[in-house]
Amino acid sequence: MRFMQNGPHEECGIFGVRTRFDEAAELSYHALLALQHRGQEGAGIAVLKERSILYHKNVGLVSEVFTPPVLEKLPHAHCAIGHVRYSTTGSNTRGNAQPMVKEFLRGRIAAAHNGNILNAADIRRFLCEAGCDFAATNDSEVIASLIAYEALCCGDVEEAVERAAKKLVGAFTLLVLSSDGRLFAVRDGNGFRPLCLGRQGEDVAVASESCALESTGFSFVRDITPGEMVVIEENGRVKSRLVLPGKKRGMCVFEYVYFARTDSVLDGLSVYEARLRMGAALFRECPVPADIVCGVPDSGLAAALGYARESGLPYAPAFVKNRYIGRSFIFPTQAQRDAAVRLKLSPLAASVRGKRVVLVDDSIVRGTTGAKIVASLKSAGAKEVHLRICSPPFRHACHFGTDIDDPDTLIANRLSPGETAENMGADSLGYISLKALLCCCGGQGRQFCDGCFSGRYPIERPESRKNLFEGALPQEP
Repeated sequence: MRFMQNGPHEECGIFGVRTRFDEAAELSYHALLALQHRGQEGAGIAVLKERSILYHKNVGLVSEVFTPPVLEKLPHAHCAIGHVRYSTTGSNTRGNAQPMVKEFLRGRIAAAHNGNILNAADIRRFLCEAGCDFAATNDSEVIASLIAYEALCCGDVEEAVERAAKKLVGAFTLLVLSSDGRLFAVRDGNGFRPLCLGRQGEDVAVASESCALESTGFSFVRDITPGEMVVIEENGRVKSRLVLPGKKRGMCVFEYVYFARTDSVLDGLSVYEARLRMGAALFRECPVPADIVCGVPDSGLAAALGYARESGLPYAPAFVKNRYIGRSFIFPTQAQRDAAVRLKLSPLAASVRGKRVVLVDDSIVRGTTGAKIVASLKSAGAKEVHLRICSPPFRHACHFGTDIDDPDTLIANRLSPGETAENMGADSLGYISLKALLCCCGGQGRQFCDGCFSGRYPIERPESRKNLFEGALPQEP
């Protein structure tokens, strides 16, 4: 059981780079540190060195996987891809960490993927019948194997990536490093997950979020369009074309609420500005008499500032966050898990004592973590705690990469808002409406996937589950 398991879990993060200098591995390492918020279960980097693909990956944080001795052993290279993982399919083992490396008759590829492939079981069944072997239990290995299979059939990796992408159903941003020297980036036709392109002179990089580009010295150029495949060649030349025309765009609206880092820009919209608007909308829809406005670190802070500005109430910190507690803890008892929450966020008594507090957070999933946070503020002397939430109630499963797969566990399907507030020990509870949330993230004709709130999805979805392939292979000790 993971620490703070009752909140929505992060996505994965991907980064790819081609540089004139032999620093691709180091750049990937720093980019993955910037993307650590998207996945804390595993990390990996694959580099291209003299037509060979070499890689290192393991479970843990980026800094745990890539210790100084490991970094020193990574080959100096001009091209690399990297990945940070949260497991949406497949258990958390070294074999399931990415990138996934596969060989075929004419070469080798490494693939890194963010999202969730709904027809992965059918593709895997086909590939097994064709003689492919599998060593992992996730959909990312299925993608890599499918590309290798298509490359064997058609003889060209670029065509193979396109052919494979056309067979995938679901959400994906995909990076593929080929032993022939090319780097490929593909975003699914609905654009569920973000992907952007950056430059530094003749050097080119691709990342899940713009914050990873900035942290490695690249300037943001543009977002990769839904359905677009970008090819970065050895001379730094970039070519692209649409290979997956989408019928309806479906960027996950929860990227703006929670997943993305506050300083990122996704599809032309600043995450920070979107969260400020969410906070302002929360005040307009759910005002309450109070003394101060506080946010739950980190994704609730900008929205809390927006609420404070709109209401005229003072903004104040409510918690001190222990930033040295990195990865999700694995504790055997509830008492130890409760202690982990207290270690992560410590209430700032001097700020909240005797005050009526508006506490702004990104979401409520099952309610248990939020209840501990409310209790900690009241134990620190808060007179009242009024919860204001930047997303509507979760009522439905996510099929496109977020680990919300059992509606029966969602507190909004069991309790009314008033009952939920009472259950969590809060004096009141207010959610932003779906209409207001979409308006905060809207403009310029943007469309979103909001299926976890509304039950409406951009595409039809076959049944899928997180541990789809568990039991198919022997588990690691």
